Amino acid sequence: MALSRGSPRVGVTHHPALWSPDFPRHRSAAITRLARPTSGYRFASLRAVLIVLPPSEGKSAPDTGPVLDVAGLSFPALETTRRTVLRALRTLCAGDLDAAVTTLGLGPTQHGEVGANTRLAKEPCAPAIEVYTGVLYEALDAASLSAAARRRLDEQVAIASGLWGLVRPADLIPSYRLSGSVTLPGIGPLASVWRPDICALLAATPDLLIDMRSGAYVALGPVPESASGRAVTIRVVNERNGKRSVISHNNKATKGRLVRTLVTSRRRPRDIPSLMDVLRSEGYEVELSSPVRAEPAVLD
Repeated sequence: MALSRGSPRVGVTHHPALWSPDFPRHRSAAITRLARPTSGYRFASLRAVLIVLPPSEGKSAPDTGPVLDVAGLSFPALETTRRTVLRALRTLCAGDLDAAVTTLGLGPTQHGEVGANTRLAKEPCAPAIEVYTGVLYEALDAASLSAAARRRLDEQVAIASGLWGLVRPADLIPSYRLSGSVTLPGIGPLASVWRPDICALLAATPDLLIDMRSGAYVALGPVPESASGRAVTIRVVNERNGKRSVISHNNKATKGRLVRTLVTSRRRPRDIPSLMDVLRSEGYEVELSSPVRAEPAVLD
């Protein structure tokens, strides 16, 4: 699913929440122009939706909180792989510092994160939505959501992670350092480690799948062919003078604002057409592209 912003067109492409992509272009199928949203509406649940987000490299380490309970995280089918990855990360970081720094892709000022990774079982935890602090999460601004919208966020969003696979916003996790593109000694590339479990989980989920992950986190578990008919990939593009381009700087912020729009909307999308209707009612202009090779459709 992709969203774009341009001039002089108005709608989803013009909406301040939708500006930049990281997914390939597909053949255009339809364009829907949208009116501006109105205020004073009631909220409704998005019970038939799973919105999958990337994590952020930037994180806030909790000062206090309970310690990690791997068995208590959402998506319990991922527990065995979580423990495998956690053990491999701890082993790497307890060994040679230079090797750990190189493997994790850390800079000169980030060497302390190696030691922190060895203490994850004892570090204080906080809700994942508070630990992740990157641009997407700042734009989403979960702390300012109403209680009802926060419940929908917790129920309908999953966050991809190189360490946890997928977590819910309310899951209690410590701050950690492990990108989804890393290859860990002893277990190999995280994409290979996670793909079977995450693909199986997505295949078994009956919900409309709205995939906002970046490439490295899509690789951890692409939407399987069996689920592609009910999945859309979000792409945010800039359109100017009839030409579209990626605006990477705004991509994450745009996706954060889009998630906020969905969890605060009074409309409930249950499939791709109704999702387009919801976006139309919230002031977006969308262009749905036909799927290619049993991949999810793309919404520009």
